[in-house]
Amino acid sequence: MSEAADDRPLIVWIVSDGKPGHVNQSRGLAEALARAVPTKIHTLRALPARRAWLALLLKRFPGNTLTQPDLIIGAGHATHPTLLAARRAHGGRAVVLMKPSLPRRWFDLCILPRHDAVATDAHTLVTDGALNRVRLATASDDNHGLILIGGASQHFEWDSNAVQAQIKRILARTPDMQWTLTTSRRTPADFLALLPQHPRLNIVPHTATSPDWLPEQLARCGTVWVTPDSASMVFEALTAGADVGVFDLPANPKSRVGHAIAQLADAQRITRFANWCANDQLLPNTHPLAEADRCAQSIVQRWFSPDCPLDL
Repeated sequence: MSEAADDRPLIVWIVSDGKPGHVNQSRGLAEALARAVPTKIHTLRALPARRAWLALLLKRFPGNTLTQPDLIIGAGHATHPTLLAARRAHGGRAVVLMKPSLPRRWFDLCILPRHDAVATDAHTLVTDGALNRVRLATASDDNHGLILIGGASQHFEWDSNAVQAQIKRILARTPDMQWTLTTSRRTPADFLALLPQHPRLNIVPHTATSPDWLPEQLARCGTVWVTPDSASMVFEALTAGADVGVFDLPANPKSRVGHAIAQLADAQRITRFANWCANDQLLPNTHPLAEADRCAQSIVQRWFSPDCPLDL
């Protein structure tokens, strides 16, 4: 390694704002780095904004008991000042996993999903979807499917009745399939109460799931249906190697997430519900995503490999 000593692991600090989706992104990259090279991961809570800016100004930052970082990773706007303060006080490279609210040049690397519409440059790596912790499934069950339900968002017009009607049709047309359904924090409170019980449908509310529940389910399910507002779960299912169907909901024409879902459908990476009804099959996922591993390998080659310098 060029900047981390050869006789010690890569030291990664994750700055967390406590939001599960953001932590999922950071852990996805950190765990991919650990698959590429020996790595030790520490998680720190983001400082309140005023305290973080003061720490940056004074070059004082908690963490003196930890090994100096090689990489400091964070997702979520609340992590940005803490990333910069930690780097100034302790060194290392600051990597932000979203379009930052601060100038991108202030960070060593920004890893952004394609729908953010930012071009690759010296400070930017563009990915298909947000990074995640999911890995390619090696022993999925083609007779077990997963249904992932989101809810109200600015990207799609939510319609509980339409989603429930589509679920009932999927159940009716897949008599040999066992299904597991879970919700999200955005799912309307009355959604499950209105969904009739079915002998081949196991319902697990999001409140009954652990952080590892979804990766474990994606590892065993060969077929996944997702509401389009849950774009992160669409990309997670594609990463797991599942064949992915997307429920039909009206899209906000100005939504970048809506355009991202449309692009996946146009590229035949996912199957819209109406198309599935017409053809009675999902498009096969012949090229599963592996964006966290791709980014990790690029980072290692650029900064921590003496033999393989790489321009991101």
